[in-house]
Formats: sequence, structure tokens, C-alpha cells
Amino acid sequence: MSDIKNLSLFRDLPYINGKWVDCAKTVDVINPASDSVIGSVGCASVQQAKEAILCAEQAFYSWRETTAKNRSLILRRWYDLIMKNQKQLAKILTVEMGKPFDDAMGEIAYGASFIEWFSEEAKRVYGDVIPSYATNQRSLVIKQPVGVVGAITPWNFPNAMIARKIAPALAVGCSVVLKPAISTPYSALALAQLGEQAGIPAGVFNVITGDANKLGAELCSNPIVRKLTFTGSTSVGKTLIKQCADTVKKVSMELGGNAPSIVFEDADVDHAVQEIMISKFRNSGQTCVCTNRIYVHESILDEFVSKFSDAVKGLKIGNGMEKGTQQGPLINKKAMKDVHKIVKDAVKQGASLVLGGKSHSLGHSFYEPTILCDLKQDMDIAKQEIFGPVAPIFSFSDEQDVINKANDTEYGLASYFYSRDIGKIWRVSEKLDYGMVSVNSGILSSETIPFGGVKQSGTGREGSKYGTDDYTVIKHINMSGI
Repeated sequence: MSDIKNLSLFRDLPYINGKWVDCAKTVDVINPASDSVIGSVGCASVQQAKEAILCAEQAFYSWRETTAKNRSLILRRWYDLIMKNQKQLAKILTVEMGKPFDDAMGEIAYGASFIEWFSEEAKRVYGDVIPSYATNQRSLVIKQPVGVVGAITPWNFPNAMIARKIAPALAVGCSVVLKPAISTPYSALALAQLGEQAGIPAGVFNVITGDANKLGAELCSNPIVRKLTFTGSTSVGKTLIKQCADTVKKVSMELGGNAPSIVFEDADVDHAVQEIMISKFRNSGQTCVCTNRIYVHESILDEFVSKFSDAVKGLKIGNGMEKGTQQGPLINKKAMKDVHKIVKDAVKQGASLVLGGKSHSLGHSFYEPTILCDLKQDMDIAKQEIFGPVAPIFSFSDEQDVINKANDTEYGLASYFYSRDIGKIWRVSEKLDYGMVSVNSGILSSETIPFGGVKQSGTGREGSKYGTDDYTVIKHINMSGI
């Protein structure tokens, strides 16, 4: 089923103050698997963005006074509705983004898990009583919602990245104006519709679709917005931080990555192949935590490359709505061409092409899963975020040397390595300069863990008990005369 217009959750207008608002302009949304137009979505004007922010401010004052328990109940109803409509949401996601349907089903459940988690955390935003220097004083510390939150989310996880940001904001009492990626607006609008059904009050959750530059600039410059949260490229993140500087907003940035996967000589090679397949080719390589560089110890290099190549050859490529598809298209033709340029440049610089290396026979935005070997650390591909189904394999011989190479990047989001030596596991985990380290597993994200990076991969953490911190401010109350 590729036609999503007849689904009850299909919406094509911005959602502001509990209403679907008409727009003077629209933009076509393209199915990357067929290159066909799905539909047209309304483009909110800057004035409509201002109105959404004003409505969010008005709603904030009552929402923050809603008890944590009642906010919790509303979020729990939202979670239940999402899971009840999981298949509809997955169909919308697959058609607008290209992700295989089974993976889309997984994303819906993954996104919903954050709403469930923060529905529970809403009741656990605790403060402190600090021992005072004076006998007649008490120092209290409370956490309060930061205010109106502007959220800008990407196309690669058009459901989960929204849930991961909106759930903690709403849980602590903030209101939100969301600007989703214009390539994948329907997932965001469907979530807004379910949120309304769950009882989220008008103005508490608003969705403005349209021009990223204009709407993003308004969210950054408007003084009513007290917090901006963004997931996307490092270059765009830097621009947003600069735009937020004049109003000194609180910001959290989940930016680019260049994740290494290190396979040590004592690793279980079969297991490492299996896990790196998950990490590298999930979402056709279009995730910020995808394995971007594979370092394999020279003593097991040939074995690893042989087994890894066999596994990659077995991937089924196709339209995400076709049963059994494991690899869908890239988000658009430009993305496909960008990935191909990275491969061509690597080969030109001396890399050996083991598998793939060209656009897929299916055409449109499809690219063949690709393996490159004989790579050097000074090649461009060692520094770039590929964002596609390309696996560059480097060899190494020394533990400290491979740690240095893994850390040789401006990014610091996710990292992976494979070993059965407990001493090495401790040493390497502590020395990898990343916000997240995964040992012997290609999956590291869940609602229970703090997701985020260091260096130019961003600031802040999403998920876990720490996930509400970015949406609260700490207030000290000094009580004297006691």
C-alpha cells in the first residue's frame, strides 16, 4: 500500500493552537522509492510561525501549572494511541522517507518508548534541600520548565526524533513549536493529530511545516522561545547556535557523527560481522550513529572482509513497502549522488572497491551497498560522514594506534568496538573520545540511556533520567527567618 492519502492520520496542513491552518503556498513531498509526488503540504509563513510561538507562550502558563500526574496521564494516552496506530504511522513513514516497512514499524515503537518513558519521568523531576551556612536559613533548589521550546527535527527518523524531543519537554511543563523536515512532514502531522486525541491542550504542541531557513530563523531569533533543540548536520547546527546567541537561548544539539567500529584480534568475528551489518546498513546508512569507519586487526582482516562481503551480498534492496526489503532508497537523488562522489573520490585516492560502488539498477535514489578496502587514515573518506550504504574498511596492528585513529575526527557521537578481553574493554571504552561507546553490539540507543555526543557532535543528552535536564532551569530559593 503506497497511497497514504486515504489513511485517517494523513494531514497536509500546519497545526497551530489546536487547528489545521491554511497556507498561501504548498510544497510537494516525494516518495524516494518511486520519485513520485505523494502530496502537497502547506508551507507556514513567518507570520504564522510567530502566531504559533505566541500561542505556545499562552498555553505554557496553564500547561506548567498542570500537575505532573495529569501531564503524565496525557502522555501515556498519547503513547497508547501511537501504538494502536503503529501500522498507519509506519506506512506514512515508509512512503515519505523510503525506510523498509519492518524498520518503520520498529521506529514507531522506538519513538513511542520515549513518550512512555517520559510520561513516567514527569512525576520525578526532583529538587534538593541544601544544608545552609546559617541556622535560620534554608536553601531550596527546584527545577522549573524552561518555557517555549523550538524543535527542529530531521528526515531520517521522522517519528522517533520528534518523540525523543517533544516527550521530555511536555513532561516537565514546556510548550513546543516543532519544525519537521520538509521532506517528511506527514509523520509529524500524524503525531500532532494523535496528540490532540490524547488530550494535549491547544497551543501546547504546534507543528509548522515549510521553509527551513525562514522558519528556523524565527525560532532562533524570537525572544519568546527560550530553548532550541535540533538534530541534524554539524554545519546547520553551528548556524542555529549563532542565530540563538542574540537571545541567549538554552540549546541542545544532536549533530553529525563519524562513528568508528573497531574489531580487535580477540573478537568473535562472526558476531562482529552481524552487529556491524546492523550498525552500518540500518536505514541505508542514513543515521548519525551509523558505523562510518571499520577498523579491523590485520590478523583477521581477510576473514572479516570475506564474511562481511557475503553478508552484504545477501541484502535485499527494494521499495520499503515490498515484503522482505532490507535496504530502501536514500532520501533523494542528491543524497545518492553525494554518496557516489565519496566512493569515486576514495577509489581515486587508492581505495579498492570490493563490492558495489554505483547507483542501483532500481534507479531513482537507490545505491548499491558498497565495501571499500586498502584505505589510509589521510584519505578524505576517513574524515567525512558518509550517510549512505558504504562501508570503508581500514586495517590496524596496535591498540593505541587504532584508538588514536578512531579519535582523529572533529566528531564524537557514537563509537563501537569488539573484544572479549575485559582489560581491553575497560581501557578502550575510557579512551574513546565519544559521548557513547558500544561494546560488542551494533545498537546502543534506547529510551533508558543518555543519547548525545562531544566535540562537534553537539551538546545535551536525550533519553534516560537525564533527558529532562535540557528542558528545565534550576532555581535557588533562599529562605531566611526560620
